[in-house]
Parts: sequence; structure tokens; C-alpha cells
Amino acid sequence: MTNTQQQTALPRWSVADVHQSFDARSFTDAMESAGAGVTRLEALFEEHNVRAITPRPVQPADGEAADSVISTFNNVVEAQEILGAYIYATVSTDSRNERAQGLLSEMETLDARVSPLLARLADWVAALGTEQLATVSTEARDHMGPLERLQARAEHQMSEVEEGLYSELGTTGSSAWGRLQGDLTSQLSTEVHLPTGTKTMPMAAVRGLSTDSDLNVRKAAYEAEMRAWPTIAVACAAAMNSIKGEANVVNRRRKWKQPLDASLYSNNVSLETFNAMQSAVHASLPDFRRWMRVKAKLVGDTNGLSWWNLSAPLSISPGPISWDQGISLVKGAFASYSDRLSHLVDRSINEQWLDAEPREGKVGGAFCMSFVDDRSLVLLNWSGSVDSAQVTAHELGHAYHNTQLAHRTALQKRLPMALAETASIFCETLVVEEGLSRLQGDDRLALLDVDLIGANQVVVDIHSRFLFETEVFARRQKRTLGVSELNEIMLSAQRDAYGDGLDQTTAHPHMWVLKPHYYGSHFYNWPYTYGLLFGLGLYAQYQLDPEKFRDGYDDVLSRAGMDTAEQLGQAFGIDVTSESFWTASLDVLRARMRNYEQLAQPHLQ
Repeated sequence: MTNTQQQTALPRWSVADVHQSFDARSFTDAMESAGAGVTRLEALFEEHNVRAITPRPVQPADGEAADSVISTFNNVVEAQEILGAYIYATVSTDSRNERAQGLLSEMETLDARVSPLLARLADWVAALGTEQLATVSTEARDHMGPLERLQARAEHQMSEVEEGLYSELGTTGSSAWGRLQGDLTSQLSTEVHLPTGTKTMPMAAVRGLSTDSDLNVRKAAYEAEMRAWPTIAVACAAAMNSIKGEANVVNRRRKWKQPLDASLYSNNVSLETFNAMQSAVHASLPDFRRWMRVKAKLVGDTNGLSWWNLSAPLSISPGPISWDQGISLVKGAFASYSDRLSHLVDRSINEQWLDAEPREGKVGGAFCMSFVDDRSLVLLNWSGSVDSAQVTAHELGHAYHNTQLAHRTALQKRLPMALAETASIFCETLVVEEGLSRLQGDDRLALLDVDLIGANQVVVDIHSRFLFETEVFARRQKRTLGVSELNEIMLSAQRDAYGDGLDQTTAHPHMWVLKPHYYGSHFYNWPYTYGLLFGLGLYAQYQLDPEKFRDGYDDVLSRAGMDTAEQLGQAFGIDVTSESFWTASLDVLRARMRNYEQLAQPHLQ
């Protein structure tokens, strides 16, 4: 079976046990209750005057206010998050559903009312002090980490009126532009001139062909992308300019020195830690380029890897695998770690957490979102490759993390993305290491190839995305950027990151069009690199003392929304501010690259 053949028996998630439909009484009651909850929360903030105040000693009444406000905030936000996930379950799998899009907009309006309340809470906490507030409030003591982050946030907030206005306008500003990009890319279909004939396919399926075993199919998919993305590029450029322009204005008013600072804050990562990681990443680029050149020879490229071969399986690789084979691979690797992790795979199938079928109107890529209790919803676009199995392991890692966060409150489980990647990368590493431990020769080479494709994406390509976004932010300070300029910045970033590892004549100037990460949170991508390298470091700790690691791992996951990146590292004896830690994690990948080159030699003679 080839990737172009119809996949069968791919699961679709079900949320009908929560609400039967948007017309169900339970759903309409939940929407009404959500609105009433926000109104109640707003009234509570007014009752206790939770806003910027003149610093003063705390009083018993402040403790009562904190207990009431924090507990109510958590309850209201949790209810909103469940509703939002229920609605987005439809939007993400059927972007043409106008009813769902309208309901999502309603939820965003409610979110816009809650956001300034969080800003007010930050100002109030900053005026009273977290430690002082904790002396009179049980809720404050239980939420020390989140409140300390809010206290730090207060230094970078606009006035109450400005924050409220910005939040309200966001639904018709950056959020609306982001939805436009998502709608355009998910609803786009194009003709692909396949060896078997021309076929019209949704873009998620077209991009899935990048791992097809047939060179002609991969190249046809690339050429289809080059034709398709420019048709929506003007609209996406408008979205990009509006989102980045808005961010520049708000960042300036919030007194961030640079756009990156806001991203570092949101990820609870210090600039010292970030710089240490980036320095190690930059030093590793020549190693990745050497690997790409080796792979280029294996797939017949003579001037570095062609773009359509970046994710190409080797000719020695086993053919596409079925969904059953892929999920079995994941479960087996998870079982090598713990029964709890293995059981999660069974739950995800039996309780219909998964939606794996690529189809028209469904968003591309993959994600996991928390749903009800300790349950998650996992979106995949299964392509039949081993890489798809790794992506499945990655997203189920997020789901496992969610099971460890289920007992935490909404404030306690506001995960910075860099830390949210901890469990996902760890689970992905389990799949890779399990396979490598059992394989030799060409089979080992094939698995190393899949693994290094992913690592190259997370280290090298994401570095290119960081360079791109940094330059866009800088230029957007001065002017609006057109399609050709955005293309040029993208190509320049790819040249700087990939170097001679990539055949630059085949670079992808339209990557900015299709990546949703540029249209949501700013500098969304670098936390993936952090997650990969931190996950490799954690796996090394696991290997040193498996039992000790297991005993502490779940607790660390449960505290990921309460501790800084540096604190979580310290729990495992890791200093993330040291470049040597990141170099050691990258050394794991360097060793795999050396092994890859050795195993490839018989095929290069």
C-alpha cells in the first residue's frame, strides 16, 4: 500500500457523551452558564476592588477576597475551557461549519472579558505582594507559582482601561486574522499531478505526501504546494502584517524591550537559559548540514537535499504502516516505561480521543487539547509513515501530561509551551529508543533516518522560523510587508539555517503562509526545540536510575504550570542555564548522526 492509497479504519474522535449537538439542551445551558459565570466573576472583582491599588499591608479581608476571587476564577475558566474544546473539536475537523465558527467567536468574546480580569488580578497581587497575601489566604498559598508570575506580569501591563480595550478588540483584530489564515489554509485544495493521474486533494493530504516512498509523488506534492500557496498569499500577508503590527504596538506599550521578551515570559524561561540553548543550537548547525549532505547522496541529490526529500523515506525503509501497526508500536514503547503510560493508549482508543483521518476542511498538523476531567482530544493527520507513529506518540505524551494535571486548578495548569513539551518529547524518545535497541543494519538506518528527519525539523527548520519571525518583527516596525518581501525573508532564513545541507534552489518561500504558529502566539516555535533537547536530557536521567525517575516524573509534570523552567530542571539535577546541558542533549543527536553515516557507507560506495 502506498501513501496515496485510501487509508481505512482511521479513528475519529467523539464528543457526543458531553453534548449530543450544538442544539442539545445541555450545550445551550452550558453556554448560558458560561456567560453568567463571567458576569459573576466581573461583579466579584468589583466587590473586592481587585485592580491596581496603592501598595499597603495585607488585611484579613484581602485573604477573604483572594480566596473567593481565585476559586471563582478557576471554576469559570475551567468551564469555558471545556466548552471551547467541545466547539473547537468541530471547527478543527470541519472548518466550513459556520455554526461552530460562530460559537467559537462567542467563546472568544467571553475570553476577552476574562483576560482583563487576569490583568487586574496581576496588578492587585503586585500591590499586596504574593508572600504577604499567602499569610491570609489559603488559595494564595496553593497558587504561589502562578501568582508570582502574575506579579512579574504586572510590570508589563497597560492601564486597566487599555488592557480591557485591547482584549475586546482582539476578537476583531489578531484573533480574527488568525482565524482567517486557518480557514484559508484548511479549506484550500489543489490539483496534484501524480504518476497515476491528476487528483484534487486538500492541502493537509498534499503535505502528507512529503513522506511518500515515491520520489515523483513527493516532487509532485511540492510543485502543487508552489502553485497553491500563492493563491492565498495576499490574504495571509494581510493577516501577518495585522497580527505582527498589533503585537509591536502592544509590546511597546507593555514596555517589553524586544518581542522575544514577551515570549520568554509566557514560557517561564529566562533569557539566560534561552541564550544558552540558542548558542548550543547554532554550534550544532554544521553537524545537521553534514547529515543532510549524507542523506542527499542516499536519495540521489547532488547539491544538498531537495526540499521534497527533507522528509523522504530511504529506499531501504519499510513501506507505509497501517494505523494498527503504528498504534501497536507506540503502545509497545510506552509499555517499556510503565503500565500507566501503556494504559493511556488503550483509553485513547476505547474512549474515542483520537481523530486521525486527513480530510477536506480538517486542519493540518497535529495537536492535543485537554477536554473533560483527565481526558484529552488528539488530532492527527495519519500518513502511514513511521513518522506518523512518532507524531502519535508525541501527542499522546501531551495527553499523559494532561492526566497528571487533571487535579490542578485552571491557574495551576496554565502551562508554558516550553514546559508543555516535556512529556511529549519524552514519549517520542521512548518510541525511538525502543526501536533503536532492537534493530541493526539497514533497519536501524531507516529508523535513525526517521528520527533525524524530525530532529532536523525541530532544530534546523525551527531555527529558520525564529530567524524569519525576528526579521518580520523588526521590519514591521517600519512598514507593511508584501508577499514578495515575506518570501524573501523566508528564503534568507532558510539559507542561514540549512546552509549547504539544502539545495537552496528548491527552498520553500511560502512556509510563512501555511504555518499557523506565525498567526497566534509570537515566537511559538522555539519552545519545540527547548522541549526536544530538554526531553533528551530527561531521558538520560531516566536511563541512569529508572525507578527514581518514575517516582518523581509524574509530580514534576503536575507542577509544570507552577514552577519555572529552571526549577523543573533542578528537580532532576539539571542546570538549564548552562550551555553544556544543551550541548550534551545535542550530543545525543550527533551520536545518532555519526551512526547514520557509518550505516550509510555501504550504500554510498
